[in-house]
Formats: sequence, structure tokens, C-alpha cells
Amino acid sequence: MTSERPIGVLVMAYGTAAGVDDIERYYTDIRGGRSPSSEHLAELRSRYAAIGDRFPLLEITRAQAAGLEAALNRDDADGFRCYLGMKHSPPWIAEGVARMRDDGIERAVGIVMAPHWSAMSIPTYADRVEAAIAADGGPAFSFVRSYHDHPALIELLAERVRAALDTLSGDAREGATVVFSAHSLPVRAEADGSNRCVRCHDAGCAAGCRYDAGLRETADLVARKIGLDRYATAWQSAGRTADRWWGPPIDELIRDLGEGGAPAVVVCSVGFVADHLEILYDLDIEARTIAEERGMAFARTEMPNADPAFTAMLADVVRRHLAEREASVP
Repeated sequence: MTSERPIGVLVMAYGTAAGVDDIERYYTDIRGGRSPSSEHLAELRSRYAAIGDRFPLLEITRAQAAGLEAALNRDDADGFRCYLGMKHSPPWIAEGVARMRDDGIERAVGIVMAPHWSAMSIPTYADRVEAAIAADGGPAFSFVRSYHDHPALIELLAERVRAALDTLSGDAREGATVVFSAHSLPVRAEADGSNRCVRCHDAGCAAGCRYDAGLRETADLVARKIGLDRYATAWQSAGRTADRWWGPPIDELIRDLGEGGAPAVVVCSVGFVADHLEILYDLDIEARTIAEERGMAFARTEMPNADPAFTAMLADVVRRHLAEREASVP
């Protein structure tokens, strides 16, 4: 693919505190300007302290963007230029759009470092892009919606599950249950008794929640790839609100597995693509403790981070998206 000007790719992620002193600011932004209570803030600080006060998400996302740019330009030198934009921390999405505008980018693709689509998540990134363009101008954008079923992602996840299972002893490995997880979201019940994310207004969700279905589809595809018999889906990192959230929570599922005599659990967090608090604490410390207290072996799959196989998959997603856009133009 060639063009007079490079195609811009805005790589977007949720955001992260920059350090201990930025935790309150970050969570205030997530909460729409409402500061966390002193008790909640103390708990958050203790969680970060437990993982060594590490805040790796920005560095990892920057590496993912660099790897994606290299993969896109492997056969088309300088045909693409990647930019970074975070939803709740610098560099902000609007800053990424501004850098594109300053560089003369005329055509751009937005892609979020989250494989599954939900009306509560992916469109909010596009909203920020469109607000920045409305205020100050910018390139013509289109957006990748999801890539949770991309064959290369399924292959990568399958390899990671195999590797995690191989860390277990023979008996534990044979009896292990693999749990595929994603970030929980608040839900509401429909008249027919089904559940939807509370802001699920997309016509594509008429037959059921696409977010829940996407998680299950990823799990089924990985399980089929490696012949898993014992696997389940669960949700992690639910927020502190009065709403019901997607369940079962992963901690409850692990407890149930232990009470049922399961010898081991392997967690594959397919809804995330990088190491951060929800992985390094919620899984590596909290979920592991729950499992081990019930006599189960615990393993967690390595995250994609900036693995070249992952960034090559992202490059294919971008190229396919552009090809579909071009094919749809009369």
C-alpha cells in the first residue's frame, strides 16, 4: 500500500498512573472527576506497593506502537506512521490527534489495545478522537472495532496457554481448568431475561451482548485450537458501583473450582494485552492466593505486550481494515 503521505495509526489504550504521586489524579479521571475516598486510595496504593510500585502500561503501549509501525512498514517503507493516545493519562488521545495534524497526516486509523468490542469501551475512544478533530481539525479517521477472533491472536493465545500448562506437574496439568477472563462491565437485564452492558445500544447487540459473546468466542477458539476439555470464562476487576457487573467474578470461580477438587487453574486474561495492575496484582497476587489457599496449583499466561507476533497480528488487522474500507467505496 503506497500513498504520497503516510497513513497515520493512532494506537490507543486506557491509561495509567505515572507513579505513586499520580495515583489519585489517575483514578479521579477514571471516575469522571470524583476523587476516590481516602480508604479506596489507601487500598490502591497498597496494591501498587505489592507489585513493587510498577506502572508499566505506558512503556508497553509505546513499544506496541513502535512494533506495529515496524510491522506495517516492513513491506511498505514509510507508508505508515504510528502515534500514541491514552484515554485517562498523558499522552492524551487529543495530543495524538494533534501530532498527526501537525505532521500533515490526512488519513488515519484508530485501534484500541483491547481485542473485544463493547459499547461501553471501544466507542468512547472514537468519541475522544472525534471531539479533538471537531475542536481543532485533523485527519479523516476510521476505527478498528475488534480483533478478538483474529487467527494469529488465537494462535498466540493458544501458545501461551500451552506454555502455562507446561509449568504444572503432570497430575495438575492433566486436571487443570483454563479460565479465560476479561474486564467486567456493569450490566442490565433485558425483558427477555438476557443481560447487556448498561450502555449497549449498538444494533449488532440485538441478539445478545457482543462483549460477553466475544469473550466466549475467543475462549472457544483457543480451546478448540489446543483441544481443551476443561475451560470456562470469568470476569475480573469489577468497579465499585451499585450496578450489577458481568459475572462470575474470577475469584468466585477459582473458589468454586477449589471446592470442587480441581488440582490446578490456569488464567488466560484475553481481554487485556499488557501487564498492568489488573494482571500483576489481581491475578498474580490475589487470584494466585485464592487458588493456593485451596490447594490448587496456579499459572497465568504471559501477556502479549510487544511480542513481534502480536504486533504483526495488529498490522494485519490494520491492513485488513483499510482494505475493507477501500472495497466499500463505490
